[in-house]
Amino acid sequence: MLIRDAVTDDWPRIWPFWHRIVAAAETYAWDPDTDEQAARALWMSPAKRVYVAEDPAGTVVGSAYLTANYGGPAAHVANAGFMVDPARTGRGIGRALAEHVLAEAVRHGYRAMVFNAVVETNPAVRLWTSLGFTVLATIPEAFDHPRHGPVGLHVMHKPLV
Repeated sequence: MLIRDAVTDDWPRIWPFWHRIVAAAETYAWDPDTDEQAARALWMSPAKRVYVAEDPAGTVVGSAYLTANYGGPAAHVANAGFMVDPARTGRGIGRALAEHVLAEAVRHGYRAMVFNAVVETNPAVRLWTSLGFTVLATIPEAFDHPRHGPVGLHVMHKPLV
């Protein structure tokens, strides 16, 4: 699997799984009705470093971004977002993207990473904890999950230095 910087022409290959994941309303606290133009502006923002994972055939199977979570004197704390094509889960793509983004965060001088709103029922919580993230807090019943009802949102953190 190749993980590389995304280019503008990658968006049409990211959008189908981005839309499927957000529309499912199970793992992201983004509006499930986000249209393609707004989604592109959100994910491909010039303020973010965006990456794609390609399988050996050149198919984009996942994407991630890296950005500062805060500004000014706290700009050394990173934030990231990850999406793997739901048809390709369980193949190590999420872990490979996470490891790549964590290495990139260190390379770009970030000293920590924080996730602001990880849905507590998201299977990725196991991935994040296996990579050294801890749950700092859980906002109870902050997310209306379509199958589980109100569930918590974790704030997760990992020092990078």
